[in-house]
Amino acid sequence: MASIDRRPSGRYRARWREHPGSPQRTRHFDRKADAARFLDGVRGDIARGLYIDPASGRMSFRDYAEEWRVAQMHRPSTATQCESYLRLHAYPTLGDRPIASIRRSEIQGWVKGCSEVLAPGSVELVYRWVATVFKAAVGDRLIAVSPCIRINLPKGDRGEVQPLEITAVEALAASVPLRYRALIVFAVGTGLRQGECFGLTVDRVDFLRRQVRVDRQLVATTGGRPQFGPPKTQAGFRTVPMPSVVTDALAAHISQFGTGPEALVFTNGNQHPLRRNAFAETWHRAAPVAGLPAGTTFHALRHFYASLLIGHGCSVKAVQRRLGHHSAISGEVLGGSAARPCGKRRLPRTSQRRRGCHPEVRRSGR
Repeated sequence: MASIDRRPSGRYRARWREHPGSPQRTRHFDRKADAARFLDGVRGDIARGLYIDPASGRMSFRDYAEEWRVAQMHRPSTATQCESYLRLHAYPTLGDRPIASIRRSEIQGWVKGCSEVLAPGSVELVYRWVATVFKAAVGDRLIAVSPCIRINLPKGDRGEVQPLEITAVEALAASVPLRYRALIVFAVGTGLRQGECFGLTVDRVDFLRRQVRVDRQLVATTGGRPQFGPPKTQAGFRTVPMPSVVTDALAAHISQFGTGPEALVFTNGNQHPLRRNAFAETWHRAAPVAGLPAGTTFHALRHFYASLLIGHGCSVKAVQRRLGHHSAISGEVLGGSAARPCGKRRLPRTSQRRRGCHPEVRRSGR
């Protein structure tokens, strides 16, 4: 599968194939000994399964990344994140470059550029997607090694999480439009993730036993219809008890606003499933009015719920199960809540609750 011949120009042409039937590759040398030495190396790489076709590395990063991306078994939300992060933050700089020509120093420079416009957490996510693409290219033998090695990423503030005060949560519930107040109460009273809250349907709520079954989440909408997927992790499949304030809020909400497609509990003004981006606009308008700290997200409601459980004496293991975590809750999340007095940990009062109700946080044991 390899040979050397002398060309009319006097140079020597090395010819080889990776395997029978594959395209013939050639390279020219001034000396026959250099051509022979090169072919010896090619034969050794082929025998060890380390051969890299020089032509493969000329494929652009964008073309390979898109070929890799569409072949992945990602859930819709993950696929959307991957596509948008690569398109918006990787392709403008790396997209048209031959994948084999991108060096480690260039990746480091690209990361530095991203850090000037993105938060550290977002930079890390974008980088992880790019590094995964290069890792796949190594596996497909387009390149010998990945340039994503020993890359310094920006460090964010990973200090102790400070759960919201009850006054802030009550102000938030009062600041969002009326049709979303029960959503805030439900989130702080059950600790469900945003997608799990958005995907709540009436058949998952047991009003008699005051509990909610979590076995799916809203991952996308198509033509106003919801698309459901499994929870984030296997531990996400769980049954969570609901305080009476939550069941009262849900009942009042359904009575006033009805349900959406597939009996969704929380919908927008058109009775369509909630979209993360659209609801984020509502959140960002309400958060400053409620006096929430800058950068506060929907996830802060889970932290409030965790602090409520800890404040009422639940063990870390019990909190882990309630939140659907597959590993123990970090001290960063719980550190700021464990020392707070129980009296400050209660659910918000809204127009849809009876005063004096308190969460039955101990119903599933300690």
